[in-house]
Amino acid sequence: MKKHPIILLCLLLSACAKYNSSELLSKQSTVSEGITPLLTATDTVTLYSNGYVYPKDQSNGYGSIGANGLGAWTDSAGITRVYFYPTTTGSINVSVRVKAPSNTNTLRIRLDSSGTSYNVVVNQTSSYVTLNVGAFNISSAQYHCIEIKAVTKNGTYLPDVQSVIITSSLGLKYNKSQYRSAPATHLSYKYPGDSAISWFYTEVNVPAGADPLNAYYMTNGFWDGYFGIQVNGPTERRILFSIWSNYDTNNPNEIPADYAVTLVRKGTNVVSNQFGGEGSGGQTYLVFPWVTGNTYKMLVNAEASGTHTLFTAWYYAPENGAWKLLGEWDKSKTNGQLLGGLYSFVENFGSNGQDFFKARYGNQWVRTKYGNWIEVTQASFSTTASDAAHQRYDEGAGVENSMLYMYSGGFRQVGNSVGVIYTRPATGTPPSVDLTTLP
Repeated sequence: MKKHPIILLCLLLSACAKYNSSELLSKQSTVSEGITPLLTATDTVTLYSNGYVYPKDQSNGYGSIGANGLGAWTDSAGITRVYFYPTTTGSINVSVRVKAPSNTNTLRIRLDSSGTSYNVVVNQTSSYVTLNVGAFNISSAQYHCIEIKAVTKNGTYLPDVQSVIITSSLGLKYNKSQYRSAPATHLSYKYPGDSAISWFYTEVNVPAGADPLNAYYMTNGFWDGYFGIQVNGPTERRILFSIWSNYDTNNPNEIPADYAVTLVRKGTNVVSNQFGGEGSGGQTYLVFPWVTGNTYKMLVNAEASGTHTLFTAWYYAPENGAWKLLGEWDKSKTNGQLLGGLYSFVENFGSNGQDFFKARYGNQWVRTKYGNWIEVTQASFSTTASDAAHQRYDEGAGVENSMLYMYSGGFRQVGNSVGVIYTRPATGTPPSVDLTTLP
């Protein structure tokens, strides 16, 4: 994917196992149905790929996750949860691989932040050892977690934890990749393939509690760039519009003059600069405190200019009550290409994959260069998650409140919708925007 650029504490501290996928449960097999049960296997679930510190990583001594797992743990208030997904129900046997170079301490190990727990004494040692924990019962085929908490605090540092070892016949799935982010999800829109599209309009609404840090809810994506809203910090949010150069480089300083992406104009208080590291080009962004629950209207235009194309983005925030210009870019070497490859995405551009990301996208319309509005009601779902590259299963899409939606992360809900085409209800009414009076 050639692009990349808070959840409340009570949500972060909630139980690990939430929600369920009826789609997947309906497909579960049992011995009573005459299907061969899964073989017993021992899985090493590393904290590097599957463990997350609560209430916050790398803060106040709660601990930090690195290549060797949990370390730098000095405050017993810190809790670590290690997530895994059993594809059926039954019993699991758990061990932990730990070391305690500072002093002997006791850890409490339990399933899903409640119920049965075991105390495990970790004697002082500078080398990792494997210690048996005990057995737990898995009553549902959804994400679960093993929670690790300190019972004692002897010495400066609490034990380092490298992995959780699970023996079961439950067909365990868990992340084996280096990616700690939530998987990206995409909706690719269906529209007449021969359309000469000059305008692309859509609306976005982020539900309450689904706006953690490092979120990009991209609304208007196309061959040459994208447009959307972001959560960039605890107190900073942005509206971003980016256009790539056709020159293949990750360093914007290497772009030749004849491949330039040049700023034409920008809105009030809008920042413009070059970007690299993911392809290169130009971007404009506005620091803007968008809020959950509000619906924001997003509009992009492409206008041929000889062998160039002028790309412009506007947004309508209910807080402003008017259309505002974000930016206009002149992209060279396009042969006057207009808009195509239309899509939206939800992306976590940090390592906080334990957080839940969700956005609704609705009222999509395109307008041809001949002035015809065409409603876009269908989109197909895809994701960067896969068994080969990024083994996360908490992603999906659907239709709610007459809008398409996507979600990922949080280990809440197991999805099963890759390749599915979703259809939102048609409105039949083009957007009420006067294109001739846009700023």
